Amino acid sequence: MATSLTSKGQVTIPKHIRDTMQLESGCEIEFQVNDQGEIVLHKVEPAARRTRKKDRFEAVRGKADIKWQTHELMALLRGED
Repeated sequence: MATSLTSKGQVTIPKHIRDTMQLESGCEIEFQVNDQGEIVLHKVEPAARRTRKKDRFEAVRGKADIKWQTHELMALLRGED
């Protein structure tokens, strides 16, 4: 079954494949390319999601203790007095 790629790089997974793989809205999926150059689709199981390592930004998000206001920071960066 053929489908079209949108300008955002999105495609619709056909219903019979979604049903077979038990994919529902919000499910995480992973794409891999096998040795033959074929794209393989995997459903990410909830247990696998929990063990995935946080990215470096997620690990420090919300940890800053400097209470800058936007206008103060912009004045500092621009060299304004």
